[in-house]
Amino acid sequence: MAEQQEQAAPDAMMTRIGQAVMLHHAGDREEARGRFLDLWGEIGEGGDALHRCTLAHYMADTQDDPADELAWDLRALSAAEELTDDRIAERHQSLAVRAIYPSLHLNLAADYVKLGRSEAARTHLRRARGAVGVLGDDRYGDGVRAAIGRLELRLKGTGNPVETGGADRFGSPGGETLGPPRQRP
Repeated sequence: MAEQQEQAAPDAMMTRIGQAVMLHHAGDREEARGRFLDLWGEIGEGGDALHRCTLAHYMADTQDDPADELAWDLRALSAAEELTDDRIAERHQSLAVRAIYPSLHLNLAADYVKLGRSEAARTHLRRARGAVGVLGDDRYGDGVRAAIGRLELRLKGTGNPVETGGADRFGSPGGETLGPPRQRP
């Protein structure tokens, strides 16, 4: 009984990460970045892998420098590799660890494109494409698959990646969204 109550209780750190994400989405990028940094200090490099993965995944979006964005996305991937399905299920009953990999690899591919490292981008894009089979046929899964397709086209030379200054990590001049929709694990 106590174990069920513990699982039903909200995860305070995930709630705080979510609050910082909402700040970022509302346009307060600097405040969100500051809160993410404070939370990272609390979590630490050896903290809960779900917390580190989630925070690093969103922290990357607040970076001005593509190299810093890459560093945070690499932290997210590293933390994801430590996650178990049981830990993810504590937060989302229907989500498996492998379901976060398409988005993580897509983010890394986009980072490498921004840094002019097309081979590294292609490697992560292949990994993202190879992992999409676990995604559902829903808005999130469709969005990730579409973003992979758009970035694949750009890497084939049909367009140039555009950095958007942080509002959306994968924008284009016409306002097209190239990145995956965000979904908290």
